[in-house]
Amino acid sequence: MSDVLDLTRELIARASLTPDDAGCQALIAARLRAAGFSCESLRFGEVDNLWASHGSGGGPVLVLLGHTDVVPPGPREAWASDPFVSEIRDGALYGRGAADMKGSVAAFVIAAERFAAAHPGHPGTLALLLTSDEEGDAIDGVRKVAQMFRERGQRIDWCITGEPSSADTLGDLLRVGRRGSLSGTLTVRGVQGHVAYPHKARNPIHQAAPALAALVARHWDDGYESFPPTSLQISNVHAGTGANNVIPGELQVLFNLRYNPHWDAPRLEAEIEAMLGEHGLDYTLAWHRSGEPFYTPEGRLRSVAREVLTQFIGVPPEESTGGGTSDARFIAPLGAQCVEIGPVNASIHQVDEHVSVDELQALPGLYLELIERLLA
Repeated sequence: MSDVLDLTRELIARASLTPDDAGCQALIAARLRAAGFSCESLRFGEVDNLWASHGSGGGPVLVLLGHTDVVPPGPREAWASDPFVSEIRDGALYGRGAADMKGSVAAFVIAAERFAAAHPGHPGTLALLLTSDEEGDAIDGVRKVAQMFRERGQRIDWCITGEPSSADTLGDLLRVGRRGSLSGTLTVRGVQGHVAYPHKARNPIHQAAPALAALVARHWDDGYESFPPTSLQISNVHAGTGANNVIPGELQVLFNLRYNPHWDAPRLEAEIEAMLGEHGLDYTLAWHRSGEPFYTPEGRLRSVAREVLTQFIGVPPEESTGGGTSDARFIAPLGAQCVEIGPVNASIHQVDEHVSVDELQALPGLYLELIERLLA
C-alpha cells in the first residue's frame, strides 16, 4: 500500500455526509502539525473548516483547496460493496468520496508533507484550506472563511482546487475558470376558479407563459473567451390542485442561469425583473446567488500548471471553463489566480464511485511538482 492510498481509505471510512466532517479534518490536522504546519480550526454553525499553513506567512501564498464532506451514498444495496468501507477491484478504489474528493485531499496532504520536509525554509506560504460544506448549502464553508479572510487581510496569490476535473486520464484537463450560477424562484399569483367560468378567475399559467417564453428565447451573449454563452434553464414548474376543472391560484417556477463574465448576478437579476415587469404579472421573485464566474488569464499559475501537466501526460492539457461550480468561486474574488486539477470525473455522486489506483498514487507527485515550481 502507498501513503496516499492508505490515507484516502482512512478518510473514506469516516462517513462525512455533508456538513458532518466526521473527524476527517482532525485526522489531517494531526498529520500536518507533525509536519510543521500551523493549523487553525474554523467552525461556523455545523460546518468544520481547516486552515493549515507552512512558511513565513508572507507571499506568495499558494492554497490547496478541498472538501472533506461527501454526498449521501443512496441505497446501500445498490453498491457492490459498503460505500464507507473502501475496496480495491480491477485497479480502482471504490467508496463514497474516492474521486470527489477524498483522494485529492489525501494527495494534497502527502504532497504538503513531502514539500515541508524537503524545503523547510521555503519562501512564501503553502496552505491547505478544507471545508465540510462544499456538497451542501456552501454557506458556512469556504464562503464564510473567505469573508473572514477579507476582513483580516489574508493574502492568497494562487489556489489549486482538487476537484475531479480530468476527462479521460489524470491531467488531461486544466480548469481555468467556472461559470457563475444564479437561481430564481418565481411565484406568479392569480385567482383560483372554475374552468367553466374563466372570467371569474385569473390563470397565472396563461399570464406567465409569454414571459417564460421570452426568457427562454432570450439571447444573452455569444460567450466570453473560453466560456460558452450564458444559458437560462427552467428546471421546475408547479401549479394547480391536481383537478382538471380548477384554474390554479398560483404558479411557481424554478430556473437557473449559468453565466460567463459578461454578466454579474445584480445585472442579470435586474434584466430578468425588467422583462417580467413588461408582462404585467403579479409576482414575487426570490434569488439565490451561488457564485460569480471567475477566470484565470495567462499568468504564473496557469503557465506553470500547463507546463507541469504537459510534462506529466506528454501533450498540452485542454484548458476549460466548463462544468458546474466549485469553492474556488469564493477564493477568486480575494484576488487569487485559481485553477482546478484533479482525478478523472467518471463516477462522482454515483453508486460505486471510484478512482483509479494508479492515478491516485500519481497524484501526490503531480501536486508536489506544482508546489515546488511555484514556491521552491
